[in-house]
Amino acid sequence: MDLVWICVIVGFVGAGVVAYFARYVLRQDQGSKKIRKISSAIKEGGLAFIYREYRTLGIVVAIIAIILAVVPDLGWRMSVAFLFGAICSMGAGYAGMSMALRANGRTCAAAQQSLNQGLRVSFRGGAVMGLTVVSVGLIGLSILYFAWHDLPDFQFLYIIPAYGTGASLVALFSRVGGGIFTKGADAGADLVGKVEAGIPEDDPRNAAVIADNVGDNVGDVCGMGADLLESYVETVIATMTLTTVGVAVAPWVTNLFHGFSAEAALQAAWWLPMLIMAGGIVASIIGCFLVRVGEKIDMSALLAALRRGTLGATILTAVFGFLVIRFLGANLALFWAMLAGLVAGALIGESTNYFTSYAFKPTQEISEASTTGAGATVIRGFATGLMSTWPPIVLIAIAIVVAFQFGNFYGVALACVGMLSTLGVTLATDAYGPIADNAGGITTQAGLPDEVRERTDALDSLGNTTAATGKGFAIGAAAMNSLGLILAFAMAVGIVTVSEGKLILPEALSLLSVPVIVGIFIGAVMPPIFCAMTMKSVGVTTSAIIEEVRRQWREIKGLMEGTAKPEYGKCVDIATRISLRQMLLPSIMTIVAPVIVGVVLGKYALAGFLIGALVTGFILAVTLNNAGGAWDNAKKWIEAGKFGGKGSDAHKASVVGDTVGDPMKDTAGPSLNIMLKLMSVISLMLAPVIMHFDGLI
Repeated sequence: MDLVWICVIVGFVGAGVVAYFARYVLRQDQGSKKIRKISSAIKEGGLAFIYREYRTLGIVVAIIAIILAVVPDLGWRMSVAFLFGAICSMGAGYAGMSMALRANGRTCAAAQQSLNQGLRVSFRGGAVMGLTVVSVGLIGLSILYFAWHDLPDFQFLYIIPAYGTGASLVALFSRVGGGIFTKGADAGADLVGKVEAGIPEDDPRNAAVIADNVGDNVGDVCGMGADLLESYVETVIATMTLTTVGVAVAPWVTNLFHGFSAEAALQAAWWLPMLIMAGGIVASIIGCFLVRVGEKIDMSALLAALRRGTLGATILTAVFGFLVIRFLGANLALFWAMLAGLVAGALIGESTNYFTSYAFKPTQEISEASTTGAGATVIRGFATGLMSTWPPIVLIAIAIVVAFQFGNFYGVALACVGMLSTLGVTLATDAYGPIADNAGGITTQAGLPDEVRERTDALDSLGNTTAATGKGFAIGAAAMNSLGLILAFAMAVGIVTVSEGKLILPEALSLLSVPVIVGIFIGAVMPPIFCAMTMKSVGVTTSAIIEEVRRQWREIKGLMEGTAKPEYGKCVDIATRISLRQMLLPSIMTIVAPVIVGVVLGKYALAGFLIGALVTGFILAVTLNNAGGAWDNAKKWIEAGKFGGKGSDAHKASVVGDTVGDPMKDTAGPSLNIMLKLMSVISLMLAPVIMHFDGLI
């Protein structure tokens, strides 16, 4: 039996568990009539946004698919793979967001029963996103393998990157558009509500609260799901591509598989990452069932509950990976290469947790700095974000060195496979956060008792930490993934070769060559420009939301007294229109830039361009993510009663810090992950064309 059938079977098992979790959540009590009404308004706004976004995205996807089909060196197969990747990404993002929109009110109702039930409903709602992504990703890759792996001259090598490109394109639009929406609405609601009017968060008198709740779903669920789907599939794509190129130098491949011919080694090397991912799905399913907590509202207990799921999945994945490698007869050194990535991913998550959780000193110091004003809050938070960059950098460097020593370049790619193999449960812990956040907002708007809000606040605070941890994990995976794609591109266009496991570089690729230096400088400036565009877009959306809320307070009589109802739909519509318009320029820039550099300056400059963007993008992404997460939880720490509690000057300063951090951690930072991977996979996809361009310099 073709071993890829195992991947198909496991993918459908994952889909079956998704159906089970979805059925469990949908069978839960939807709560009172007021809860159902608020949840329905959030659902309506979320679906309206995603329909409009997907219509815009559909036009872009169709245009690119036509271009791919008519370019002679690319062709219809690449166009079909591109469309397939885009459809898979859209479907996964929509499925996860649709469940989150239905789980928020049910989580609110469940929290009225107990803390554990609230966690169970919200986490299983998030697990639908996590397991959908990995199941769709694995089944999609299996379909492509069955369809085209027998094509002559390794044409499969150039087709599968198109699948990743389609997924990446959707992810970028979803992440940027959703991120602009969610943070524009969130910052607008906070500044005009908590800071300007002095009313509580999620106060129903604030016309922006529904838009804020909608944003949690379109940005932090749909956007994150699409982001990590493309990470997941591109990891396997990079590994397969490196293997296919490496087969030209038989010792590199056959030395990793005992007694295999070159052809058999190629097949086994293709199967290995997919089988490890299949084992990771099984481990993630088991990990999801391990998450439960008692009734004590304690952050350490809640965090331990989620860690039990992620740690359990990590250990099981290591075991499954070992068994797969032994089953294939591969060199056991590949297990250590995979384990290097698996451990690095877990430690990056812990590093992010340390710098962003209010259980630790860095975030507590930001809360303390808030007692002296908003300026001190911003300074301390940004310093924390910058300081937090060294652990992920060191961990990635160690993982690369270890993986290379044990498995050469294939080992480096396999380390990234290990890092992402537990994505099912890792993404579940991330996607659960927006559901809990929505539940907290609904609790306030529905006027439920304080003890219910305490439970949802605890779940929300935990969600902030797990979201930051998930983003840190995604950033590390993006760096490893991009590195594998860049190396695959360099081999595919013939600017580097491998001989006896050593990389042979032509003189034109020397770090002192003009094309490479020019490419590095141009690539290095791309992430800052991209961040500037996205953060400015959030500012534009925020300003529009604030002006609309102020208008309603002026013109709707009795609104501030609570006797009139705000026009929530106006804020949702404003955020939708602006975010969809603002997402186009940074997204198009990301698509076009590597094509222009490759065609005008040549393949050597493009290699430097990708390396420059990777280095600055990685550092920027970690800084923005962790600074934003720390500011958010510093505010939560004060709201828990520290340094004067809610309504104090320290609290107002912390709200300003949180507002500064919102677009950093939920728009610019996570969007950088996709930007780096998209530029790399586009370059790999266009390798048949770009290999003919030596450039002007």
